[in-house]
Amino acid sequence: MTQGRSIVKMTKLNRVERNAWTKQKIFDAATKIVGQFGYAEASVARITEEAGVAQGTFYNHFENRQELLDQLLPKIGLDMVEFIRARTGTADAARQEIARFSAFFDFIREVPEFLRILNEAEFFAPIGYQKHLDNISVAYVRILRRARGAGAIQDYSDEEFEAIVHMLMGSRGYLSRRYSYSEGSVTAVPDHVISAYRKLMTRGLFSSSGDLKNP
Repeated sequence: MTQGRSIVKMTKLNRVERNAWTKQKIFDAATKIVGQFGYAEASVARITEEAGVAQGTFYNHFENRQELLDQLLPKIGLDMVEFIRARTGTADAARQEIARFSAFFDFIREVPEFLRILNEAEFFAPIGYQKHLDNISVAYVRILRRARGAGAIQDYSDEEFEAIVHMLMGSRGYLSRRYSYSEGSVTAVPDHVISAYRKLMTRGLFSSSGDLKNP
């Protein structure tokens, strides 16, 4: 029944919508295949079989397999940004950051293939890997600049923001490996991970009565 409804729905789409629908099916299939087998074993044949499209259809949307692989991680990354944005709300800057952190772990439960796709991309899809880092970094720095403009963050330059963004991105990667992925599945991150991040963001790790700007 589901397949029949999909066919009926597709027949009602115009050409542009149908192309977008087909391309999304290929992205979804590539996500599953790369997540399961890795980039090296993600052949066009496997991807198109999973997507339910002909190999000729694949080449209507991508010049070759590598073009798809280079687009895959940035596509998932932008989906992640939208997913997190929808769950951030309009609280103060610190609460928004904690909400972003928590939403990241919700996202990887929705897309459990993300970590493998991210980890292997640096070697198998370097163009896509760099594009993903740039996309996330630019979006995140923009958020921190807005918080600085609102007075929630002080004494940080844009260059320091970029460094902080990569620190925060790195923490998510390592924490997800440690706490989320277990025996091939993704579980909810423990509460103490969220509370530790909340304390770090709102209190800092060290206290000092002296000025440490020039140690």
